[in-house]
Amino acid sequence: METKPSEIASSKMFGGYNKRYKHFSPTLGCSMNFHIFFPPSPSPAHQFPVLYWLSGLTCTDENFIAKSGAQRAASAEGVALVVPDTSPRGLNVEGEADSWDFGVGAGFYLNATQEKWKNWRMYDYIVKELPKLLSDNFPQLNTSKASISGHSMGGHGALTIYLKNLDKYKSVSAFAPITNPINCPWGQKALTNYLGGNKADWEEYDATCLVSKFHDVAATILIDQGEDDKFLHDQLLPGKFEEACRSASVPLLLRMQPGYDHSYFFISTFIDDHISHHAQALNL
Repeated sequence: METKPSEIASSKMFGGYNKRYKHFSPTLGCSMNFHIFFPPSPSPAHQFPVLYWLSGLTCTDENFIAKSGAQRAASAEGVALVVPDTSPRGLNVEGEADSWDFGVGAGFYLNATQEKWKNWRMYDYIVKELPKLLSDNFPQLNTSKASISGHSMGGHGALTIYLKNLDKYKSVSAFAPITNPINCPWGQKALTNYLGGNKADWEEYDATCLVSKFHDVAATILIDQGEDDKFLHDQLLPGKFEEACRSASVPLLLRMQPGYDHSYFFISTFIDDHISHHAQALNL
């Protein structure tokens, strides 16, 4: 199996390139695709810091690249964007595609412990395998200077991964993140199936729970949340996360945006602020 990434598509944009790659992931046991946006390079030896973007339920590595418009600011700021897929694919596990909020396209950025879902190890893929793959194969990336962001399920992934790896990421931001999955239907469904019935295990992947444990946060956490998001009150629960941050004295900028929903129209409106937030933290 070819673990080295091979390029499968390339498009020029704002002076840089969106490039799509395919590789075999030993962590997940299947082939995976990911995108990198490389900004225009000032010199052959230049290295770009990295912003990882984690996408939401039903998304692939393509949604953010095609819809967010993040490349304009990333190009101007000199930040490379790395956009992985949201779950293993092609494993043909029984029931993996039965519902849109669990299984394929819904990896929840955790390491499943239930035997049936043992390949669903997106946490290790994002935190361990992918950074090593990038540093081994792309000399133009400086993976030791990295930040992380995401939307919805990916916002949950970004927040939990950041809080558990404060030494690895300079900053975090999220759009409409699932901030308290142990208390929402999406989270309860995923956590029960992937991790089993022990709720203490669930808390390891809940940003609201983790803030009380990992509160040595230097960079302000930036969250944008649309006030007209139909998932706000049942699934996302940013108020719970805000309370937890306040209790732990963790710096949080939660911006409630009137009239905005859960879509990429919302993300594309505020993505430049997020790129700028991370560029600043990455010491550009």
